[in-house]
Amino acid sequence: MTDPYLLAKWLHILSSTVLFGTGIGTAFQMVWAMRTGRVETVHSVASGVVVADWIFTTPAGLFQPLSGLWLVHLQGWSLTEPWLVPTYALYVLAFACWAPVVHLQIRIRDLARAALTEGRPLPAEARRLYHIWFALGWPAFGALTAVFWLMVAKPELPGF
Repeated sequence: MTDPYLLAKWLHILSSTVLFGTGIGTAFQMVWAMRTGRVETVHSVASGVVVADWIFTTPAGLFQPLSGLWLVHLQGWSLTEPWLVPTYALYVLAFACWAPVVHLQIRIRDLARAALTEGRPLPAEARRLYHIWFALGWPAFGALTAVFWLMVAKPELPGF
């Protein structure tokens, strides 16, 4: 029989890898596509990014807090451990940035589709939305990077 803690830890690490890796990969692809300015490229890549978010990022993002709570339970930690409290806040920050990003990607895809269908260049609105999308990615990236550090280091933080 598999050790429940090792199973929970493996699943937590695996899903965090999917969440973080898909995020970095799709962000790179979207930045690269937008740099071309080619409506066909933007439409194709944005379409793939939207699908990747639904297939990979969303399930992994939903599983992360569940597997994290499972690990907390299995280890017998308090939910208010000094390193866990900022982890929760950072994860909420990452989610608060990610949720509008999904909507922005869908809008960019739809604007590119309309431009492609009508034989027009990518509209300025798509670029404006992309700049917001890009800006939201940085706090999400920073928050998840900090969560990784907290999970590994489990530091004693003053004030908690």
